[in-house]
Amino acid sequence: MKAIILAAGRGSRLLSLTDDRPKCLVELGGKPLLHWQIEALKGAGIDDILVVRGYCKEQLVGNFETAENLRWNETNMVTSLMAAREWLQTEPCIVSYSDIIYPSDAVKTLVEFESERLSILYDPNWLSLWKKRFSDPLSDAESFVAHDGVLTDIGRTNVKLSEIKGQYMGLLKFTPDASSSVFDLLDKDQKFSDTLDMTTLLRLLIEKGKIVMAVPWQGTWCEVDSQEDLKVAEALFREEDL
Repeated sequence: MKAIILAAGRGSRLLSLTDDRPKCLVELGGKPLLHWQIEALKGAGIDDILVVRGYCKEQLVGNFETAENLRWNETNMVTSLMAAREWLQTEPCIVSYSDIIYPSDAVKTLVEFESERLSILYDPNWLSLWKKRFSDPLSDAESFVAHDGVLTDIGRTNVKLSEIKGQYMGLLKFTPDASSSVFDLLDKDQKFSDTLDMTTLLRLLIEKGKIVMAVPWQGTWCEVDSQEDLKVAEALFREEDL
């Protein structure tokens, strides 16, 4: 099992904190977000890690392989995923966003889930975290519905609470077969794929009749998308929940 961390973006909503560093090097609890992710992956038994770089790429060096999204400022996360194509096509691979913090137990849950399908991790108890992040949790929440472990809806905005059965955490598991299905779709139109975020890609796969597995996990994690999020994450760190 390998792992890929998608770390090409700047993270403009973190404002001055990313003026001189990529988003994944913003610190939480005295160490960069990237280090949290690498530690969690290694704790789950994954030592072979690739980081997709872009903004301030020269700062992303370490005991990991690298790939580059040279058009990081004009593309979205799916383009970064495509930069790691060779890794995805050879063996099962965990893919992680670079602005999330999670324990190794979350990774293990996805690693141990047996399926040749594309699989994603989600938090069914998402609302408690979103209430800490936002005065109105629904202002940022998106649709998420799964039936019998199969994802049926994701990524729609302006939805009711009843349409949100969980929160996609930014952790996925690809197999070579699943990767082929994804790239078959993306290769048809590069300009189109450049605009895609990950949840839109997942929704398109569902609409094309592809099966995406949704794996529940309950525990403490956080997303750092703004300075307010960083404060929430720091509070969780102080409470030793992370």
